[in-house]
Amino acid sequence: MKFFVDTADVPAIAELNDLGMVDGVTTNPSLIKKSGRDILEVTKEICDLVDGPVSAEVTATDAETMIAEGRKLAKIADNIAVKVPLTWDGLKACKVLTDEGNIVNVTLCFSANQALLAAKAGASFISPFIGRLDDINLEGLDLIADIRTIYDNYGYETEILAASIRTVNHISDCAKIGADVITAPPAVIKSMIAHPLTDKGLDAFLADIKSANISIL
Repeated sequence: MKFFVDTADVPAIAELNDLGMVDGVTTNPSLIKKSGRDILEVTKEICDLVDGPVSAEVTATDAETMIAEGRKLAKIADNIAVKVPLTWDGLKACKVLTDEGNIVNVTLCFSANQALLAAKAGASFISPFIGRLDDINLEGLDLIADIRTIYDNYGYETEILAASIRTVNHISDCAKIGADVITAPPAVIKSMIAHPLTDKGLDAFLADIKSANISIL
């Protein structure tokens, strides 16, 4: 499973990238605003840092302007994935941009029907939002499973990019279901390392090392 980092924080991306934990990056207007930087400038810096797809989201809602914005974003770097919303206009933009050879990430997916439409429109990635479905007492992971079944049934090449990841369990569950990609904030990815028994075992080892006065160097 690929790991995308959901942030526009360049130092945080660099830290994970150095460990081989970054297969791509997702951004959106809210994350760009949080970074306090110009969208084109920070996106270019991220694209130069990582090899995989970097999602940059359009700001328009009509197809014509989305297409124009997508073309401009795609000129930033070869690894730009133009991010469009899952609306009819978004699907129109997806079709045009995909046909022109661009990577397209269709975002804000909340149903299997929407995911099927995005695949038909040629989306490179579909981004179902797990956490936001959980927020309204629906099971976000069920959506991942439904999309996986549909795409496998018909051989769609659109990659399932599980988004709105809130917990480490979301990540492992998506891996078991067969999501192609997860995108999560740096803090969630880093918290995957944590386990109380690891901490307990390390404390015991350190205590034994100290009592035995063990030194390797």
